[in-house]
Amino acid sequence: MDIQELNRYYNKFKYGEDIFHALMQQRVREILLVSTFYDAFIFEQDGRLSEQIFGEFHQLNLTNMPRITSVPTGVEALRKLDEEHKFDLVITMMRIGDLTPFELARTIKQRHPNIPVLLLLNIQADIALLEKYSGEREYLDNIFLWSGDPQIFLAMIKYIEDRWNVEHDTTVGLVRVILLVEDSIYFYSKFLPKLYREIMSQTQRLISEELTDMQKNYRKRSRPKVLMAHTLEDAIALCEKYNEYLLSVITDIRYPNHGRLDSEAGITLTKYLYAQDYDVPILLQSSDDSLAQQAEALNVSFVNKHSKTLLHDLSDFIHTHLGFGDFVFCNRFGKEIDRVSSIAAFESKLKQIPDESLLYHSRRNHFSAWLIAHGEIEVARYIRPLHVEDFGGSVDREREFLVGVFRDVKMRKTRGSIINFEAQSPGEENEIVRLCEGSLGGKGRGIAFLNALLVTMEFENRFEGAKIKIPKTAFIGTEEFDLFMKNIRLQSAAADASDEQMKQAFLATALSAELQEKLAAYLEHVTYPIAVRSSGLLEDSQVQPFAGVYQTFMLPNNHPEKAVRQQQLEQAIKLVYASAFLQDAREYVERIKYRTEEEKMAVIIQEVVGSAHGDHYYPHISGVAQSYNYYPTSYMKHSDGTASIALGLGQWVMDGKHTCRFCPRYPDVQILPPEELVKNSQTAFYALNLGSNAYDLTQGITATLLLLDLQMAEKDGTLWHLASVWDAADHRLRDGLYYYGPRVLTFANILKYKRFPLAEILTEILDIGEKAFGIPVEIEFAVNLQYIPDEGKFPTLYILQIRPLLVHAEGMLLHAEELNKDDLLLYTEQGMGNGVISHIYDLIYLDLEKFDNTNTLAMKAEIQALNDHMIAEDREYILIGPGRWGSRDRMLGVPVRWADINKARVIVETGLERFIVEASQGTHFFHNLISMDAGYFTVPYNSKTDFIDWQWLKSQPVAAATEHFVHVRSETPFIIKMFGKNGVSVIYKSSML
Repeated sequence: MDIQELNRYYNKFKYGEDIFHALMQQRVREILLVSTFYDAFIFEQDGRLSEQIFGEFHQLNLTNMPRITSVPTGVEALRKLDEEHKFDLVITMMRIGDLTPFELARTIKQRHPNIPVLLLLNIQADIALLEKYSGEREYLDNIFLWSGDPQIFLAMIKYIEDRWNVEHDTTVGLVRVILLVEDSIYFYSKFLPKLYREIMSQTQRLISEELTDMQKNYRKRSRPKVLMAHTLEDAIALCEKYNEYLLSVITDIRYPNHGRLDSEAGITLTKYLYAQDYDVPILLQSSDDSLAQQAEALNVSFVNKHSKTLLHDLSDFIHTHLGFGDFVFCNRFGKEIDRVSSIAAFESKLKQIPDESLLYHSRRNHFSAWLIAHGEIEVARYIRPLHVEDFGGSVDREREFLVGVFRDVKMRKTRGSIINFEAQSPGEENEIVRLCEGSLGGKGRGIAFLNALLVTMEFENRFEGAKIKIPKTAFIGTEEFDLFMKNIRLQSAAADASDEQMKQAFLATALSAELQEKLAAYLEHVTYPIAVRSSGLLEDSQVQPFAGVYQTFMLPNNHPEKAVRQQQLEQAIKLVYASAFLQDAREYVERIKYRTEEEKMAVIIQEVVGSAHGDHYYPHISGVAQSYNYYPTSYMKHSDGTASIALGLGQWVMDGKHTCRFCPRYPDVQILPPEELVKNSQTAFYALNLGSNAYDLTQGITATLLLLDLQMAEKDGTLWHLASVWDAADHRLRDGLYYYGPRVLTFANILKYKRFPLAEILTEILDIGEKAFGIPVEIEFAVNLQYIPDEGKFPTLYILQIRPLLVHAEGMLLHAEELNKDDLLLYTEQGMGNGVISHIYDLIYLDLEKFDNTNTLAMKAEIQALNDHMIAEDREYILIGPGRWGSRDRMLGVPVRWADINKARVIVETGLERFIVEASQGTHFFHNLISMDAGYFTVPYNSKTDFIDWQWLKSQPVAAATEHFVHVRSETPFIIKMFGKNGVSVIYKSSML
């Protein structure tokens, strides 16, 4: 996939966000008010104009409140306009000195043709004076009457903004249009504020209903526009221009038609709309009650303009026919039986209402009207012509259809998005739920980004016979961590507390009441196993990855009492918080020159991928894949990437135990010969323990895990596509389980015979990830191969995490053929790292003659003590030894933690004749090495190219020694050069400068 294609998909995801930025581009920000001192005093003191406008904007959560500048005369207004050039709108009163408002408007249009001018009357009797100026009114954009209601100012401002933006916003954002046809200044000055008030209130309701920030912002700017016409010809012209976007028409009956007053202009307009198939609600208004019969004959609504309840009647029309406000469910007689205020509540209530209510609303198109008011135009158009007869007369089928439509509306709007948690639902697939505000942290950012991108690309079904998904995920933003830390008050004392004291202190502190309430609602729906993961602000960043430093907990979530399940979940969250303050984490933070208090922790709650098999639960495959391969073999390149997979939960891979390693671009190529593959094959696996619902999480991730042998997996039926059989007689592996003999996890059916397209999927996701992040990436994933179509279960790869993998891009520092190997202490073509290290004076090596892999725990204690000494002196060193550094299997090497050797800037693994172990695979250990720019070198036994000059090394003066280790300190530095593009790395002897 090239960058241009990826950019197209990213822009597709951003489309909604780009739309809301594009809408309502022209705003009224500066108003010039032209009024006498007396009128200004009345506005500001009696009417409190600025205060009331501010109040209206604040009450409706409108952020773009305009600023008002007052001048007393028309002459002063012209001077102000000419000098300052900043005003968007001029509002003039009737009495403004020597100039009339009409002369002022004409002059403004001549000098500043793009500035609209509105005349505001504050005395109703002034309407009659307008007749003598009828020929000069053309320079005014409109005339309004103020009767003390501050909403008129909001309406005037929004009226101008709608005129400016309607053409663009309807085309780009499919924004709806309400047309008001009225020639009476008195009446439209009453109607327009009421219309805008209802529109703004509806907009606020819809904003509160939205689950994503992007949708909330879109709602603010995509409210319906209100256009006004004073004549029949203008009304028809606007209807024709905006016919696709027309939401409703509210029209007087008597107004001008081509220059003459027409007593049936509104009737003519209504008939025209019907003749042109405009399917929109119409409200006729007149002071003549006798016209109500004509309105009824036309099947449109009617209000009397002199009714004492005029504004209430107008509001009732808006709510009933335009779908604003609550949806009121009625019985067949139109009597209310229930109501809902959101699409989510509507979906739930639609399942419960009586058949007669569903038929009542369906036949009157109330469902489609309400959808239109909620912005779902295309869906509304689709369901509007459908009635029970289209479902064979079955109300149940129509109900099922409508419920599905409303569910699809919600899912379509939120797929790939981060949505705010709501108690009715914990979120659907492809949604990430936000339980608390704040940053998502490193892991959270990565998974949210990839989820959005893959959903936009419709990646889920890209590969035949496989689905690709993100597990159901919720996150707790960093604001909860801030609240928690204020209560615990341990940051200053963190350095003095032991790990156990720290854990107990965190467990004794309560989470916020708001989060506890949300977790209770969350667990009403979530009954599957969940993983609780850390997501620190610094974690998995492109600068300092923190992989494996903080803790993860897997919860069976199977206790019969929800209160206990919630208590266990809260404990896991608190212990994730605590993990930032445990000894290993503190040492790591010190190593990278940060302070513990600089970190903030978000928490990810994620569905555990897998299937239940009796009392245990696990996926068929877990693994890690990287887009950059530090150990390419054969014709493979670094850029071809690498993957390590295992049966069961991914903790096996994270611990660096035996896995199946392959290149996603060349899955058929066996990296190890068959005999070595048998020796290094996985023999056990991790599963989640479903047989117990009580556990001590302070013991770490393994507190809820079981370590099972392959016989259990074969009994469960999960080995079928993963294992081969070793034929000792023929010294060969036979794929499948048809034969007698040791089971070897080769994943042949997956990698060789492509029973599931794992390699192809990983290749494409790594490619997408690397292009999206701009640097190589690492992903964690799990695969469930269950295929039960009736239950909606299909073979699926789940992406659990994605993070940047630091790889320097510098070119080769030196050509290998230019090297004089006599100058070198070490040469390897299996090096990890890139760059030059020139400040190392210390080297610690494990005496090969004293190495015994049954005594590695003693060796661990020795190197830890030596490392502590180096910490005290703040010196970095080179560490050399056989087997795997950092393995959790003490028989494969010294089982150090990262904190035990964290001053080692270069780590070397070498082989022995009697002890040949494949290079380390532990992803967390490696990720820490990479983040520190540390070198990691492998020198195989009997290599034809790679070597360590042991004779020279043993001849150097000894600074310190233990039972197994020797510490060498040189007066001149060891120079380390790492050539990242080809894996060649060298260490110069300290005297060779």
